[in-house]
Amino acid sequence: MKYLPIDADLFIQNRRRFIEQLKPSSIAVFNSNDIMPTSADGTHSFIQQTDLFYLSGIDQEESTLVICPDAREEKYREILFLKETNEQIALWEGQKYTKDEATAVSGIKTVCWNHEFNLIFRALVVQSERVYLNTNEHLRADDSVETRDRRFLRWCRSAFPLHHYRRTAPIMQNLRTIKSPLEVDLIKTAGNITDQAFRRLLGFIEPGVWEFEIEAEICHEFLRNRSRGPAFETIIASGVDSCTLHYVRNDKQCREGDLVLIDFGAEYANYAADVTRTVPVNGRFSKRQKDVYNAVLKVHKAAIRMLTPGNTLDEYTREVGQVMETELIGLGLLDAGEVKKQSEDKPLYKKYFPHGTSHHLGLDVHDYGDKYRKFEPGMVLTCEPGIYIKDEAIGVRIENNILITAGDPVDLTGTIPREADEIEDLMNE
Repeated sequence: MKYLPIDADLFIQNRRRFIEQLKPSSIAVFNSNDIMPTSADGTHSFIQQTDLFYLSGIDQEESTLVICPDAREEKYREILFLKETNEQIALWEGQKYTKDEATAVSGIKTVCWNHEFNLIFRALVVQSERVYLNTNEHLRADDSVETRDRRFLRWCRSAFPLHHYRRTAPIMQNLRTIKSPLEVDLIKTAGNITDQAFRRLLGFIEPGVWEFEIEAEICHEFLRNRSRGPAFETIIASGVDSCTLHYVRNDKQCREGDLVLIDFGAEYANYAADVTRTVPVNGRFSKRQKDVYNAVLKVHKAAIRMLTPGNTLDEYTREVGQVMETELIGLGLLDAGEVKKQSEDKPLYKKYFPHGTSHHLGLDVHDYGDKYRKFEPGMVLTCEPGIYIKDEAIGVRIENNILITAGDPVDLTGTIPREADEIEDLMNE
C-alpha cells in the first residue's frame, strides 16, 4: 500500500466495540469488494469495502472476515480468509498478504486461505443461532451491481434457512459515525495532502489553463504524498459551470475574469478529505465576485460554529439557512419582505443555495451518519455552503472538514487558505 502502516490497535478496538453490540450465539460475516471489470480483459483499480477495512485493516480483494465471539474454540472467534498467492499470481500481480503480514495488519491471529472457508464456516454457523450479514443501507446507495456481500447473503440464507438473520448495518452506522483519535489523524493527513495540492494550484492557475490541467496538478500532488488518488471524482468548474453542482467534465479552458470552483480531496489509507475552494482565474476577484465570496465565507464560518454537541442536522440546516438569507438579501438577490412571507417548506434561499451544508466524512466521502442523531464529539462533518448565480456566471463554494468536540469545533483543514485576500496574495507571489 502507498500509505504508511496503521497501528493494528485501531482495528482491534473497532472489532471489540462491534462484538459488544452482537447478541449471544452470533456469527458475523464481512466480504471484500469485487474487482470491477472494464471492457475486454481489463479491470478497475480495487477499492476495499469500508466496513471490512474498518474492522480488519485488510486492503486486498477476495478477503472475508468472520467474527464468532462464542465459538467453542477460541482460535475461531476471529478469522480472516484470504487469497493465497501461487506462482502465477505472484508473476502477474505480485505477492499477496502472507498470514503473518495479515495478522500484523489486523491483529487477528487466525488467518486461513479461501479454500478453507466452507468447512470452517459450516462448523461455526451450526454452533450459532444468529447470522449477522452486511448490506449497503446508505440512503443513496446504488445497488444495481450485486456485491460479494449480497451474493453471500443469498447463498447463506439458502444453505442455512432456519437461522435467525440480522443486519450489521445499524451497528456499523452507529460505530463508524464516531471517529477514534487515530481515525481523525488519518482524515487530517488526507486533508494535509489536499492542502499541499491546493497551494500548488495557486501558483499554477492563470487564464488559458485547461480544467483538466488543474486536475492533473492535483493528482500529481496526491500521488507523491502517498495518496491512492482522489477520494472522489474531482470537480474543476470554471465560468458558468461553477454553478453546476456536480460538474465533472473538466474539459474547458479557464478564461480571464472567470472563477474556478475546485471540489477535491485526497484519499489516505482509505480515509477521505473533502474540500472546496473557489479562486479567480486571473488572480484577482472582481468586486462582485469578492462580495459573493465573502458572503459565502461568512456563512461558512457561522456554520462551523454551529457544529456543536446537541444540535441536530435539521436544526443546524435551519440556522444556516437564516444566515444565508441575510447574506443573500445583502447581495441584492433576495427581498427582505418576500423572505418574511416565504413558506417554511420552500425557503427562498434554496434558489441560490440548493444543496445541504454538511455530510458525515470518514472512510466514505458521504460517510455513515443518522440525520436524526444529535451531534456528538468524535463526529466529522463537512461544512460547505455555497452561492450560485448562474446569470452572472458566479458560483462560490467553500468547504472544510470539521471535528465536533466537547468544546469548540476543530477544523481539520484549517490550514488551507480560504480568505479572499490570502488567496489573491498567494496567486500573485
